[in-house]
Amino acid sequence: MKDSIVVLPKMRLLGHFSVLITMTFWSVTFISTKLLLPAFTPTQILVVRSTFGLVTLWLINPKRVKYACIADRLLVAGAGFSGIFLYYYLENTALLFTTASNVGVIVATVPFFSMLASHFFLKEDALKKSYFIGFVISMIGISMLTFGDSASMQINPFGDFLALLAIMVWGFYTVFTRLIARRGYPNLPVTRDMFLYGLIAQVVVLLIEHDPIDLHLLVSSPYVYHFLFLGLVASAFCFVSWNFGLRTIGVIKSSFYLYASPVITITFANLVLGESFTMMDSIGTAFTISGLLISEFKRR
Repeated sequence: MKDSIVVLPKMRLLGHFSVLITMTFWSVTFISTKLLLPAFTPTQILVVRSTFGLVTLWLINPKRVKYACIADRLLVAGAGFSGIFLYYYLENTALLFTTASNVGVIVATVPFFSMLASHFFLKEDALKKSYFIGFVISMIGISMLTFGDSASMQINPFGDFLALLAIMVWGFYTVFTRLIARRGYPNLPVTRDMFLYGLIAQVVVLLIEHDPIDLHLLVSSPYVYHFLFLGLVASAFCFVSWNFGLRTIGVIKSSFYLYASPVITITFANLVLGESFTMMDSIGTAFTISGLLISEFKRR
C-alpha cells in the first residue's frame, strides 16, 4: 500500500514545513475573501481564484496524467468537487453571514471530521474516548462563538452552520486525496486536474446564477491583488504543498497544524477588518482549541 511517498526524516521535516506554511496562508484567505465579497459573489470569487490556480499549475507542469482506470479519475474528480468547489463555496458563502474570525475558528475543527472520515473510509485511525470528549468540548466552544453575543445573533448562526458544513465536506476531500496518493500518481499534475474538475463545477453554478464577472472591476486595485493571492498562493501553491504534506506526514499530523489557524485569522481580522473579539469569543475559541488538543491526547 502506497500510503506515504517516502519515510526519510528530511522529507518528513519538509512535509511538516509545507503544512505549516500552507496553514499560515490559508488562515489569511478569510480576510482577502471578506474584502472581495462586497464587490463579487462567492461563486465569482471561486471561478477567478480557481482559474488563476489552474493556469499556474498547468504552466508549471502541462503533462497529462495517465490514470490506470476510470475509478482513479473519478477519485480525482471527487476531490476536485469536494475540496476545490463545494468546500470553498460553503466557506465563501459563510463569510457573507458571519465574521472571518468565527469562520477561522470553526474551520480549525476540521481534524475531527478528517479523523472520522479516515476511520470509516480508510481504516487508518481508531476513535478513542479522548476523541469524543474533545469533540463535545469543541462544539461547546463553537456554540459560544455563534450564540454567545446577543448582538450578533441575527447574522452568525447561518454563516457558522455553513462553515461547519464546509469542514465536513473537507473530510471527504481528505479521504479522496489519501486514496489518490496510494495509487502513486504525481502530486502536482493530479492537483491540477482536481482544480480542473472543481472549476467545471464552479462555472456551471456561475452560469445558473446568470451573474457574469465584471472584468474591469476584477483587474482594478485592490481587488486584483487579493485575487492573485487567492489564486496563485492560496490555491496553486498551497494545494500542492498541502497534498505533499498529506502524503509525507499523514492526515492526522497535517490536521494538527490547523490548531494555530484561529490565532492567525483572528489577529488579521482584527488588524485589517477591524472585527471585534469579545470575551465570550475568546472563551469559545479556547474551548474549541482545547477540545482539539484533548482529542489528540495519546494519539501521537
